[in-house]
Amino acid sequence: MIKKIKIEMLAIGMYIHDLNCRWIDHNFVRNQFKVTDAALLKKVRDIGSRELYIDTAKGDDAENALSKKEDDRRQDQAVKEILQDVKPPASKPAEYYQELSRAITLSRDASQLINNTMNDVRLGKQVKLEQTSKTVERMTQSLMRNPNALMGLGRIRDADQYTFEHSVSICTLMVAFAQYLKLDADAVHQIGIGAMLHDIGKIQVPDEILNKPGKLTDAEFDIMRGHAELSRQLLEKAPGITPIALAVAAEHHERYDGSGYPLGLKGDEISLYGQMAAIVDVYDAITSDRCYHKGMPPTVALRKIYEWSKFHFNPGLAQRFIRFVGVYPAGSVVELKSNLIALVLSKDSKDPLNPSVLVVYDTESKKMITPTERNLKAHQDSIIGYTIAEKWGLETRKLMALMT
Repeated sequence: MIKKIKIEMLAIGMYIHDLNCRWIDHNFVRNQFKVTDAALLKKVRDIGSRELYIDTAKGDDAENALSKKEDDRRQDQAVKEILQDVKPPASKPAEYYQELSRAITLSRDASQLINNTMNDVRLGKQVKLEQTSKTVERMTQSLMRNPNALMGLGRIRDADQYTFEHSVSICTLMVAFAQYLKLDADAVHQIGIGAMLHDIGKIQVPDEILNKPGKLTDAEFDIMRGHAELSRQLLEKAPGITPIALAVAAEHHERYDGSGYPLGLKGDEISLYGQMAAIVDVYDAITSDRCYHKGMPPTVALRKIYEWSKFHFNPGLAQRFIRFVGVYPAGSVVELKSNLIALVLSKDSKDPLNPSVLVVYDTESKKMITPTERNLKAHQDSIIGYTIAEKWGLETRKLMALMT
């Protein structure tokens, strides 16, 4: 049986089923292994995870620990209760398809911008904020017209372009989240600049470490973790950088319980902008496909955000993020009761379980169908759950083409 335990309960002889933390937070090559000695026990306890999962069929048991299934049910129920408090938008968004064509161009431009910026820094040039500022302004305007278009594109990505597309996605989510929180326009803009450039320090991490498919050595791991401090140092030299933009980049790996880095800030020692970035960065990372793992479906990711908010995130801010994202964000691939595969176009704030979808594939005939927008309630249809596009032979880039 898989059980969830507090880190203090972990003992020699137990078999770890899941370390319950992001890959960047530890340098274990595997998530599953037996705790065989005191040195390994200490190393696991030092990574900062407060709770993890053990497999009692492969190692020692822990008394009074919840099973993973029971714990997941509790977390899912808590997320459902949070989502019940979602409020409809104050104004009607612009027509989706009209905004989508602009968003596709904008997303490509933003990816090229971060690519060019990183190349400039690699050549020893200073970060220039003018073009980043203009791009963030375009993204902000797009999100104000219709947030579903640009945010939906963030879920259709190329795993080989993770570094660039992650930066664009973080910027999109941070700007939209800041708008949701009703922060003032200048703060929203500066948050976007910091988010777009939050990983600029990775350009000074050697490629053999940044892209290493296997286990990092302790020394390599320390170098990898140093990218947040490198981002701060690089951006501090950029003329016109503001404290808000700097906080987003410098604090996105800090954790509310003090277990983060580079400074180990705790609670409100972390700025609001750093607290937002910590949540958004983790959410995007765990929902993204990488060359070595598949991303979590948003339903599971929201459960993890809620679970980790007991320690690593500001709990109130994490709940507001859950309401902001919703259970079926735009760009999600879902399976319908009618045996059709569909792409979520936009969430309905009044009815978050019945978003607008584009049906694209029939699982019974195993064929593509003419893409058609569907109102789930009108067709007496419903979402069974998330699915993997590749399972049905659907490539993510082809899905983007179907949306236009």
